[in-house]
Amino acid sequence: MSRFDLIIFDCDGVLVDSEFLAAQVESRLLSEAGYPITAGEIGERFSGLTWRDILLTVEKEAAIPLQANLIEQHKTILDERLKRELQAIEGVREAVAQLSEPRCVCSNSTEDRIKAMLTKVGYIDLFEPNIFSAESLGPDRVKPKPDVFLHGAERLGARPGNTLVIEDSVHGITGAKAAGMRVVGFTGASHTGPTHADKLTEAGAETVIHRMEDLPAVATALLEWSDAV
Repeated sequence: MSRFDLIIFDCDGVLVDSEFLAAQVESRLLSEAGYPITAGEIGERFSGLTWRDILLTVEKEAAIPLQANLIEQHKTILDERLKRELQAIEGVREAVAQLSEPRCVCSNSTEDRIKAMLTKVGYIDLFEPNIFSAESLGPDRVKPKPDVFLHGAERLGARPGNTLVIEDSVHGITGAKAAGMRVVGFTGASHTGPTHADKLTEAGAETVIHRMEDLPAVATALLEWSDAV
């Protein structure tokens, strides 16, 4: 039976329900800095981007000089909230148990934060040591660039064209498609709204799931569809 060479999971919004916490922190910091924006608007416009890239975009768009200490403030406040409030995406362990393929995590978060989040929700054993941070490759190589996906595939000896990526953001899907990979969109986290699935499909997701438990059947169906083409 055919299978994918590799299944790549994003972390924030796919394995852990962290995006809405980050959006709340970011909306507060930007509003206090003179750029009023709600957490919902953060999720709508910037989901999947690093805080550094969000700040660069805002500075360019609004011509507001933002303080350098916003980077450290964001890290301190968000890390504390993640320690207290972070929840797992349900069904990940059950889905992984049904997948025979090698797997890894490719995320824009720092390696330390990815490991801390996965440890808190009890998923670290499912993915370690195959955890890859785009930021560790360099600040200019984060999603929506394809670099971290290609890095993960290379490290695990996978062909990009036979690699499946699970992503919750338009920017992540854009990067995975640029890497030549197949993509399933995920809308099961708290930050997703009624139009989120359509946006993921428009960005290039072949299909979208709302429950992680559906992933094994969808992966099988995608393989069968490829074999039939």
